Amino acid sequence: MTSATVAEEEFVCGVDEAGRGALAGAVVAAAVVLGGNKISGLRDSKQLPANRREELAAIIREESLCFAVALADEKEIDRYNIRRATMFAMQRAVAQIPICPDVVLVDGDFAPDLPYPARAIIGGDAKVREIMAASILAKTARDKMMRDLEKTRPGYGFAEHKGYGTPAHLRALAQKGPCPAHRKTYAPVAALLIK
Repeated sequence: MTSATVAEEEFVCGVDEAGRGALAGAVVAAAVVLGGNKISGLRDSKQLPANRREELAAIIREESLCFAVALADEKEIDRYNIRRATMFAMQRAVAQIPICPDVVLVDGDFAPDLPYPARAIIGGDAKVREIMAASILAKTARDKMMRDLEKTRPGYGFAEHKGYGTPAHLRALAQKGPCPAHRKTYAPVAALLIK
């Protein structure tokens, strides 16, 4: 699937998430309708350096037809599981866009229940421009949340590892124990809570 194969749809909404695999913080989803705007340099957010992601995020917010960012927090992740929480975040993002898209294209192998036609596209963040844009907005929004979390929960390194299970994060977890932002059902955190 490429963006060219959906060009006949007037309003294509791309959706992607950031933070599914992290040990702490929310999972964040973004929905973007480019509406024919040709933003150069779009690609999967993971393939971009942080400064370029931030530059592109500002352009996307300025030049896209519309966009929205939403989340499901760590409490929802623990209560419902990460897959369902991700679907909640995606549904919330799509619900906030002010137009009715002709189709919603979601990165991955499953799409949330939506009031619009929706298709999941494996590797969509490398194939569909609207999903690339959503990937960039979700990633930059979540990264900012984790930098802000570092200010209120210092010592874990959230600004650096963004909540993922890096060796430095695991060492901090072992030394300090989990904080309220940690996902209690994730194995490295749950093991410490059992102790």
